[in-house]
Amino acid sequence: MSEVKRVPHCSHWGAYTILVEDDRIVGVEPFEHDPAPSPIIHSVAEWANPERRVLRPMVRSGWLDKREKSDRQGRGREKFVPVSWDEATTLVADEVRRVAGTFGNASIFAGSYGWTNSGRLHHASSLLKRMLNLVGGFTRHVDTYSIAAGPVILRHTLGSDDACGGRANTLDTIAQHTETLVVFGALSPRTAQNEAGGIGSHRLETYLRKIVARSVKVIHVSPLKDDLPDWVNAEWWPIRPNTDTALMLGLAGEIVKAGRHDRDFLARCTSGADRLLRYLEGHADGVRKDAAWAAGICGLDASQIAEVARRLVDTRSMLTVSWSLQRAHHGEQPFWAALGLASIAGQIGLPGGGVGYGYASLGGVGAPLNLARSPAISQLTRPIDSFIPVARITDMLLNPGRPFSYEGEIRTYPDTRLVYWAGGNPFHHHQDLNRLSDAWTRPETIIVQDPMFTATAQRADIVLPATTSIERNDLAGNRRSDFILAMKQAIEPLGESRSDFEIFDAIAGKLGVADRFNEGRDEMGWVRHLYEACRSDALERFDFTMPDFDAFWEAGYARCPVKAEHTFLADFRNEPEAHPLRTESGRIVLGSETLARLDYADCRSHPAWIEPAEWLGNAAAAGQMHLISHQPVGRLHSQLETGASSRAMKRNGRERAHLHPDDAAALGIADGQTIRIWNGRGECLATAEVTDKVRRSVLVLPTGAWFTPTGNSGLDVAGNPNVLTLDIGTSQFGQGCSAHTCLVRVEPHAADRRDAFEAYQEMLVALAAV
Repeated sequence: MSEVKRVPHCSHWGAYTILVEDDRIVGVEPFEHDPAPSPIIHSVAEWANPERRVLRPMVRSGWLDKREKSDRQGRGREKFVPVSWDEATTLVADEVRRVAGTFGNASIFAGSYGWTNSGRLHHASSLLKRMLNLVGGFTRHVDTYSIAAGPVILRHTLGSDDACGGRANTLDTIAQHTETLVVFGALSPRTAQNEAGGIGSHRLETYLRKIVARSVKVIHVSPLKDDLPDWVNAEWWPIRPNTDTALMLGLAGEIVKAGRHDRDFLARCTSGADRLLRYLEGHADGVRKDAAWAAGICGLDASQIAEVARRLVDTRSMLTVSWSLQRAHHGEQPFWAALGLASIAGQIGLPGGGVGYGYASLGGVGAPLNLARSPAISQLTRPIDSFIPVARITDMLLNPGRPFSYEGEIRTYPDTRLVYWAGGNPFHHHQDLNRLSDAWTRPETIIVQDPMFTATAQRADIVLPATTSIERNDLAGNRRSDFILAMKQAIEPLGESRSDFEIFDAIAGKLGVADRFNEGRDEMGWVRHLYEACRSDALERFDFTMPDFDAFWEAGYARCPVKAEHTFLADFRNEPEAHPLRTESGRIVLGSETLARLDYADCRSHPAWIEPAEWLGNAAAAGQMHLISHQPVGRLHSQLETGASSRAMKRNGRERAHLHPDDAAALGIADGQTIRIWNGRGECLATAEVTDKVRRSVLVLPTGAWFTPTGNSGLDVAGNPNVLTLDIGTSQFGQGCSAHTCLVRVEPHAADRRDAFEAYQEMLVALAAV
């Protein structure tokens, strides 16, 4: 028997050691310094399964014959023809030159979203943009599907998005000082198991147990009870979805009505507070925003709201707001309203007090702050400044030349002729997938570079097979992690797949820019260079000694300098004039002069409750349910969807859709039954899971099932919620994703209950047939 190799590695859901024997993964062990490792690590062997992998470069037959003049309706229908790497990279380089030369570089959309792996060298999105920046640039996206409207409004009202990027109060200060904790949305290990760029230590559970041990009063505001672990013993407020803004404003109005707002903090540290106070008092509409007003909108108890309003002033109080709340129509408002509530309560800048965003939305948010540089390959200088908000991709493809607004500016959608997608899957991330499918026929050429034969790859003209992270060398790390982690190659590349760096280096060579792209370094040369840059920075700026590269590579990890017990805006609170914010006033903006001038109906000059396009409080919602599509337990997005951890969360081969027993009874749905979920945008199948941990009239269907439409109707058999979600911007100002504003209808489905993966396999065989 051959020796078992122990290979250190890291993914977005954590660090681990891969056990390899004869080029075969035989086991996975968690990182020794991780107190709560994610179960997803045990699914990593699925990456070595060739069934869903792209194993050779391929070109759609119609495009190979007619290039940009081919029938674009053939995407996803025509067979693929295998080609050599030399031919494939030549075709790609020729397309980049053709489109840039004929239409300009803004007509190239580098849409890669970058979640394919946690490696900082083989970061497909960065490498794609690095290569294209060397040949004139491209149209990029700004913000993310996870969080867009929130950072936009906070950059305007706080001067930066630090409060939602992991730089608000660290969780250790909350565990030590907070007396009343109001959790809006989730504070769950389910989402905290993941972190962009990898995570070494999952700490959320440790902090939550300290909060429990101190008997902190925890109020959990969410339609889903399991957004917080049961053992936290929180007071659950099952709020009507998309109404958190009204609750926050009602709490603030209740404090103002009692005359208990912190006038000194508002005067010293905020601007425009008078606008917000007049709104709460009902000066314009005659409606006072208080506990009774909020209760009617949110479906909660007015006396409980009034009691918590008192506690927010009487005790050291902290508000945590999930990223999920701003993924909704008018998603700017809950982030701004929470800032207004914390300001009115006067708790900002106090240890364990104030407001923070995104705790547990990713595992590093709220962890001790990484002070030093994080490893990342440079995208180099952008020659052109053409961009769209990330969630407006379909709008861009359907409306070339049409204006759009973003952060108060008017810009124009480019005429997109070439889409190059590397390391991402918009047919998972984007909303209203049937609308995206229509828009996807507009570009002349679509190039997809990915390890997996995703729904996006199936709809490409040129498909380039990339290796997964376990087939190459890299390193993980990010500004929210206290480790840099080695990612050593565990197995040989499958088929003809190549690393992302190798693919882009070859294309760069055919574009005449390879020397500037690779800077004379190969894979290990870059891994060493990226690590040593972080090591030098830690020593020079913080006198913190990290091991040299060889010692790091041998050990598999290195610790970074961190700061614990951080209180957000403490210096600003004490001396606002000496520590001004980068806002229009230098202070926290509660009433905005900029937004007053813009006069947007969907993003006013102060935090406000504005009815969303679809919600349960509308009379038109009768007979419908509110769909929440959250991050699943067993995978990250659509990665490892057929891995053991993901399959364990399915029933009958489909995603589980959670609904309340009263709704199930009214609809004639039994636990475990196949159900059809639909609205005017699309339809899908799922398996019913009946539970009292969901608010009535709410349906929960996790994201990530591989888009598998069948038949003439386009019914998605796998349970992808984005065939149903609403594809509109959060507002003219933020233009974020509005996925959580979505009403659906539900009924029992009596069709064949075969495993959805079998349907996918049949489609895959048909598409890949040569």
